[in-house]
Amino acid sequence: MTITAAYADAPTLAGRDLGWTDWLEITQDRVDVFADAVDDHQWIHTDPERAKDGPFGGAIAHGFLSLSLATRLWTELFELEGVTTKVNYGLDKVRFVSPVKVGVRVRMNAVVAAVTEIPGGYQFTVDQTIQAEGAAKPAVVARSLYRFYA
Repeated sequence: MTITAAYADAPTLAGRDLGWTDWLEITQDRVDVFADAVDDHQWIHTDPERAKDGPFGGAIAHGFLSLSLATRLWTELFELEGVTTKVNYGLDKVRFVSPVKVGVRVRMNAVVAAVTEIPGGYQFTVDQTIQAEGAAKPAVVARSLYRFYA
């Protein structure tokens, strides 16, 4: 469910747990398209037959593919009304804690750690956890920075 807030209320959102997104399946096609985009065709990602005998028992998504989904999943969780521009400003910390096997579903939780006023807007520091269905540990843990300008 998307949480919608007014621009004027941005400072009050620090500490807010935005909940979990819906599940999103990681398909081999998605992995292959990503491999083409970043020119990383390592067999653990793109050769499902060979990957069956590899260290993960099957093909896995690139860590950066899993991380890149944070942007799409973030928009599912949060909308700030009254802004003209939204910017993915970067990351303070990222860890790829466990692999995401092709064919599983992932979802993300986000907690607004801080909201800081910047010239023309607000910067949100957001703790994001991407979880693979059935995994004991998170797939990705990241602290992301998003900027919203009025």
